[in-house]
Amino acid sequence: MTTHDDQISTVAELMRATDIAVLTYVSLDGALVSTPMATRDFTDPGTTWFLTERDTDKVRAIQADPRVNVTYHGDNGWVSLSGTATVSDDRAKVAELWDASADTWMSGGPEDHANVALRVDGATAEYWESPGKATAAVQLVKGLVSDSRPDMGDNDTVEL
Repeated sequence: MTTHDDQISTVAELMRATDIAVLTYVSLDGALVSTPMATRDFTDPGTTWFLTERDTDKVRAIQADPRVNVTYHGDNGWVSLSGTATVSDDRAKVAELWDASADTWMSGGPEDHANVALRVDGATAEYWESPGKATAAVQLVKGLVSDSRPDMGDNDTVEL
């Protein structure tokens, strides 16, 4: 039987295996907007950190409606993390999250107050742990040529 700790571990592994996540938020006019973001840190899937610039539609929208979804997709599966986002001016946290790749996308460095941290507190994570591309292909063919249903991995939702 899979325990809650096992589920959290699986979600964390799937998130760590993904360089770029997709952040979805509600715009000021009520539309869903998705944007790629580099995950900077998470101690557990329940708290995830990103860097962004303060003067953006994304920040204004999140300050008005903090509900967000962050998705991670890789060869071994995907995670859909639902929660709330908070904009943080904590300079020490921005400096901790900053690295050379941040200089590529943002100017001014970690001391610049135009750059902020974005904290996502996850409430739930829907995940699918895939058996990998080769195994998935074999399972799909097996399902096509037989009456059996292919085993495409585990799917579940876990509260964070």
